[in-house]
Amino acid sequence: MTLDSLPVWANYPLQFLVSMIATMSFGISFQVPRRHHLACGVVGAVGWLVYVLAQAAGLTAPAATLLAALPLTAFARLFAITHKAPVTLFLLCGIFPLVPGAGIYYTAYYFLRNDQRLFTNKGFETLKVAVALALGIALVCSLPLPRSISRQQYNGPRHN
Repeated sequence: MTLDSLPVWANYPLQFLVSMIATMSFGISFQVPRRHHLACGVVGAVGWLVYVLAQAAGLTAPAATLLAALPLTAFARLFAITHKAPVTLFLLCGIFPLVPGAGIYYTAYYFLRNDQRLFTNKGFETLKVAVALALGIALVCSLPLPRSISRQQYNGPRHN
């Protein structure tokens, strides 16, 4: 059974679940504290679902990656505030499904095979995806937090 053989209504929830498990597994392998595993999984799954829906709407991989990085980063910031943990903890795990690993692999492969045309095409496509990911993260992280949240985040919890 493949994802294509499933009904449309079952495809997206299944992809959400699988990407959540994959992101949580990535967090476990990088020793993220246990209390943050579910939040890391949600961040990665949200990013992947937006990416898949954008691809289904006809966007290119770099455009879909940019669009997916926006809610992914917003959720990472939200969980960083609610869990009182660094945003990078959720962000690094969350971008795992979107990182162009296969593109990097094939770029190196075509380079070693001395296929200049495929090396250039795949390398440029991979670079565009990586820049789109970084740009999406930078756009959301450059937005200021509301004053009450900002004060709470940086001063820590109040002790009576």
